[in-house]
This record gives sequence, structure tokens and C-alpha cells, in this order.
Amino acid sequence: MTFTASPELLARIEAAKKAVLAQTELLSQHFGRAESHWKKDGTRVTAIDIKISENIFRELSAQFPVDQYFSEELAEDNGPIAVTARFAWVLDPIDGTNNFALGIPHCAISLGLLEAGQPAYGVVYDYSRKKLVTGGPGFGTKDGDNEVHVSNKEPHIETLVGFHSPSNKAMVPYAEGILSNFKIRGLGSATLHLTYVACGIIDGCVDYNVKIWDLAAAIALCRGAGGEVTFINGEQLPMKQFDLNMGRIFYVAGGPKMRARLEALSGKV
Repeated sequence: MTFTASPELLARIEAAKKAVLAQTELLSQHFGRAESHWKKDGTRVTAIDIKISENIFRELSAQFPVDQYFSEELAEDNGPIAVTARFAWVLDPIDGTNNFALGIPHCAISLGLLEAGQPAYGVVYDYSRKKLVTGGPGFGTKDGDNEVHVSNKEPHIETLVGFHSPSNKAMVPYAEGILSNFKIRGLGSATLHLTYVACGIIDGCVDYNVKIWDLAAAIALCRGAGGEVTFINGEQLPMKQFDLNMGRIFYVAGGPKMRARLEALSGKV
């Protein structure tokens, strides 16, 4: 799927880049210093997550008041919200909050722009490399100022795969094929795994334990760079509702050859 570069979409793309870049100094100032607490879903949150969400959405909603805005850290836990607007924004203010709070640099601001429920464009600030990664289907993908593409090499034993071992032990059998066939990198940020696939830094990624706000921006980046994303436990797109209590997503991604190999190894759930 590609998207028409309409004036409405182009205006939002430029605003998205500016909105994310405006928060990078806040991220840097509090890196490794922010107090945190654990939410009931077992994830960590800091006041900086909330502040970044508020700042970005305040800036964007002033320009695009008819759009819908979804953030894990601002949403109320009162059930699903239907996606009804042409344009919707899905934000993870700090993907890798655990890393951020502990002073481990693999964390990112992840802002996805959806049109008709599909990821049209992604903006990801990679704190560890101090780079803004941008792009989407029909736009290509840039790592900073450089155009990038997914790797489409034949998978082999030296291939690098971004992977978080499943916390749900019932999923361990599905992990065996991945662990025994590839070299594994676990960064503590699902956004960065998929972003690095888009940039050609790693060859593919797999996850059993993510939600749509972890992926929305990076899906656009991956598709813009020629990659493919397959949901193993049920199609997630177009996004029809935003729900804090949504089930965990099981997905694989990579260039066409790698994505097919990962899907074959992962099996069905």
C-alpha cells in the first residue's frame, strides 16, 4: 500500500518531524535520571513519557484539530476508542522506558501517522544514535539524511534478528526456530528493532509481546524501505480502534526473503 502525497498528508509529515525533534532535548536532559513507577501491565512509566506525549499532541492538535490522537500514556483505561478520523496519530513517547530510566541508551520517541487506519508515515527519534528516522510507503525511508532500504539477502546462520525472548513461557516453542537459526539482538525497544530493519542495520525482527503503539511508526518506516510486516496472531491493520487492553501482537518483519523465512519458522498460534 502506498499513499498519495496530498497537501493534507504532507503538512502533517512536516509537523510530525518538528514536533518530535522539539522533544529530543527533554529526553536527553532526563536520560537515566527520571523517576519511574510500574504500571499494572508490568511496564515502566516516567513523568517524561507523559510530558512528551502532552507536548507533542498539544503542538499537533493546534494545527490539526479534527485528527485523533492516541498515546499509551494519555489514554484513559475505559475501553476501546473507535478510529473515525481520516488521520490518526499513534505515539509511544519513549519506547524502551525501562532502558531510559536505567541509563541504557536504546530508547526512542515513536510517532506514527495513520490515514484510514493504515500507517502512512513514521517519525522515530533513535536516542542511541541521535538520529531521526522518517518515511513511509510511497515516500521511501531516511536514516537522518540518507535514504535506506531493508536487507533482502538470503537468510543464513550469521543473519541478525531483533528478538525479545517471550515472557509468556507458552510461547517458548515458537521461539526455538528463531534462536537456533540466527544471531539474536535484544535491545529492549521493539520500535528500534523494526526501525533497524528498515535501515538495513539488522535483517529481520520477531516479537511476541508488543502492542500497536510500539509498532505504528516503525511499520511505516519498514514498508517505506521495501520491507514486509506479517502479523502471526491476527491482522492488526487497518487500525479500527485504540484499546489499552488490546492483546499482545505476535509479528515478524524483514525484507521479502527474510520475512518469509521468519514466518515459516514461527509457525501459527
